[in-house]
Amino acid sequence: MKNIATLTMNPTIDVSYDVDKMQPTHKMRTENEWYAPGGGGINVARVFVRLGGHARCYYLSGGATGPALDGLIDRHQLVRTRIPIAGSTRVASAVLERESGKEYRFVPQGPHIAEREWRECLDRLADVECEYMVLSGSLPPGVPDDYYARIAGLLRPRGIEIVLDSSGAALAAGIDAGGLTLIKPSRGELRQYAGRSLDDVDAIGKAAMEIVEAGKARFVAVTMGHEGAVLAREEGPAFLPAPRIKAASAVGAGDSFVAGMVFALASGKDEREAFRFGLAAGSAAVLRAGNALAYPEDIERLLARIEPL
Repeated sequence: MKNIATLTMNPTIDVSYDVDKMQPTHKMRTENEWYAPGGGGINVARVFVRLGGHARCYYLSGGATGPALDGLIDRHQLVRTRIPIAGSTRVASAVLERESGKEYRFVPQGPHIAEREWRECLDRLADVECEYMVLSGSLPPGVPDDYYARIAGLLRPRGIEIVLDSSGAALAAGIDAGGLTLIKPSRGELRQYAGRSLDDVDAIGKAAMEIVEAGKARFVAVTMGHEGAVLAREEGPAFLPAPRIKAASAVGAGDSFVAGMVFALASGKDEREAFRFGLAAGSAAVLRAGNALAYPEDIERLLARIEPL
């Protein structure tokens, strides 16, 4: 088993609650209050370690909420490297309305990061020891759009495999710089990058293959929620439908997908089996309410329901 490192530039303290009914101006009493460390890379590490792998989390943390995030990461027994910042770590909320079964998510933009802070992060990463580096999540205000591309350029010459899961300008800059092992855009994120409508599986596969054929990424896994996912690789595109399940939450599905696929690749599986495992992990994440993410027993159960490619 190879070890990985993850970077979370804009982490969160994830809070989840249940309420009977969402009502404006009323004080709504909550139940099932739950706190967890969150943000793309931290979520990936949580699932990767559950599966039996080894992961080190690099993340920015500061302000009054920073120590709380650090403590939550320690409770999950994750190996961590904290880059201190002046701004406060954001707090994101997921509220389940029992009456309708709908989930409401509130996600702040995040603190402004000073140049000296994001440069210190680059300095810390220069000495990272891992086989896979997972760059996951949004970039907070103040960080250059090409930040993930800079990190990839720093680490790739050392033989480190780069996995990118972001959106918008950060994703576009990372793809355009090239040399990536895996990217995992959602259908909407790929649509934004491609600049055109992607209304069916064939169109999604074609857009993903353009990235592979241009040599920008070896694998492109495009998630489509409950519909499934598309994998683009040198041999061509492939589609797998998601197993039919009753969803309890959408939090962390994409991060669980990345963790599952990278775990399988790091374990020596080929991209087809890794893609299946990633789809099972992403589906497993939505079985549980709040921000629990995927658990190995759920992944294995769902994997048996996903046809081989």
